[in-house]
Amino acid sequence: EKLLVESGGGLVQPGGSLTLACTASGFTFDDYAIGWFRQVPGKEREGVSCISGSDGSIYYDDSAKGRFTISRDNAKETVYLQMNSLKPEDTAVYFCAASGSFTAVPANYHYWGQGTQVTVSS
Repeated sequence: EKLLVESGGGLVQPGGSLTLACTASGFTFDDYAIGWFRQVPGKEREGVSCISGSDGSIYYDDSAKGRFTISRDNAKETVYLQMNSLKPEDTAVYFCAASGSFTAVPANYHYWGQGTQVTVSS
């Protein structure tokens, strides 16, 4: 089975940092772009960042530019999202997902993890 598992979420104060990890199994990892998305109750899931399988293409939503860094270690089948200078509005469930092409469109992602909660609060 193709599985994605997020880890690293938690409670952090405004201005703090967290690093999320998305570990995959069951597919050829470097053939897939990996995206990070987030969702809060009552709102649609939104793209945060995505990274292509192997050519280095990266996308950041405007809300993440300058604060978040996406990276991947294909040997470990893991994608990371380093989040710095966190704000209360970053609070959400963060999901990772896999797509056969580089895209920021959620509908183009075929495989999704279960999510990890990030709460930014004082």
